[in-house]
Amino acid sequence: QVQLVESGGGLVQAGGSLRLSCAVSGSIFSGYVWGWFRQAPGKQRELVAAISSGGNTNYAGSVKGRFTISRSNAENTVDLQMNSLKPEDTAVYYCRLWGVRDYWGQGTQVTVSS
Repeated sequence: QVQLVESGGGLVQAGGSLRLSCAVSGSIFSGYVWGWFRQAPGKQRELVAAISSGGNTNYAGSVKGRFTISRSNAENTVDLQMNSLKPEDTAVYYCRLWGVRDYWGQGTQVTVSS
């Protein structure tokens, strides 16, 4: 059974950095897309960044140039490096792995103070 566990959230001041990590346990086959989503209070969950099995990346316009998604096939992890954080980045961040099946992590809170 595949499980996703996020870590690395927390409280940071505006302009600071955080690194989120998602560890995947279980058997993962090729063809899956890894991604980070976020959901702020009262808002819909939105895609932040995604990386395909071939290494192609996609970012939301609001984070492009500030966030970087990376993946380690050997360690079955996907990370999100977040720099120049803004208060509007405050949200619960979720790791997702999708393809033939769809898996979500439990979420980790990121709070950016002004």
